[in-house]
Amino acid sequence: MSQPNTTGKRRNTLGDISILYVDVLCRAVRQAGQTDRGLRQEFGISQTLLQAPDARISIPHYMRLGEAAIALTGDPALGLLAGRLTRPVDLGMAGLAAHCAPTVGAALATLIRYSLLTSRNSRGHPSMSADLCEARFYSIRPYNRFNYFVVDSVLAAWTQLVRALTGTTRVLQAVAIEYPSQGLDAEFEAFFQCPVHFNAKHNGITLARSLASHPSVSAQPAMHRKLTTDCELALGRIRSGWTLQDRIKEKVAQALQGSAPRLESIAAELGMTPWTVQRQLQQEGSGYRQILDLARRDLAQDYIRETTLSLSEVSWLLGFSGPAAFHKAYQRWFGTSPGRHRADLTRQRAPTTR
Repeated sequence: MSQPNTTGKRRNTLGDISILYVDVLCRAVRQAGQTDRGLRQEFGISQTLLQAPDARISIPHYMRLGEAAIALTGDPALGLLAGRLTRPVDLGMAGLAAHCAPTVGAALATLIRYSLLTSRNSRGHPSMSADLCEARFYSIRPYNRFNYFVVDSVLAAWTQLVRALTGTTRVLQAVAIEYPSQGLDAEFEAFFQCPVHFNAKHNGITLARSLASHPSVSAQPAMHRKLTTDCELALGRIRSGWTLQDRIKEKVAQALQGSAPRLESIAAELGMTPWTVQRQLQQEGSGYRQILDLARRDLAQDYIRETTLSLSEVSWLLGFSGPAAFHKAYQRWFGTSPGRHRADLTRQRAPTTR
């Protein structure tokens, strides 16, 4: 029976994020009057890593880094400051392509279309409404002190991009934030300069009326065409190595919540029939139930390793019928219970005293 891997390096199933965002967070710490050197040392962020444009860290690692930065600065709204300091270049090639888009709506749509170039969240993706008036952001749930700032910084960065493209500050009609109010409502409304609705059904910004079609002050058609072509090629390189199993696993991870998705629904999202999916998976030496089990296993390991979510919450997020079913599956996967595995990891991370 296999044992949990507590030492090996592997890609985090929950997702990862570009080192560019870490650099912005470090700038926010310095802007808040603190040095970021000790923080970077604590989290293993070297100057060499910060200068590697393709480097990434896991989303849970980034969340813990942000929580530590907030504790260091004493600013619970540090995410807003990070967003305010975000420039198009800090959003990578997608940010540069968005910066020279013809209109504000096209700029946001460009940024969101190529979001995979700078971040990967296995549980969901950002999206843009058909009329290009509303941009939505998906964050790892449930919310806690580790991920509030991620939502704040992303929505604030999007807002700053729109402000840069219009030369004005009042650019939004409304802001929606999923997590409950943390008592900073006035500070948030002062930053966004519009109503901010907490406990919303999603995270997102809604552009002021007619702003989606507003010409960008930095529009440059030739460069926009060049950069979006480069982004398409980069996106294609990422997806070219995806097998059908990879694509199904991605869809399954997004749909796991309270229950397990049926093959029929996943096939429909892929534009395929269930029979075709089954046939192609057989050719790859796999099957839908096997992929579902693998997706749950990988996510479970990272939820236990990287988060403080309760076992009941993890069970629900993985689509199990209840904690007992989750415990049984975890024992089968790793030869230990999730509670014992988490306790072992906690002991390993605890500083030794002499």
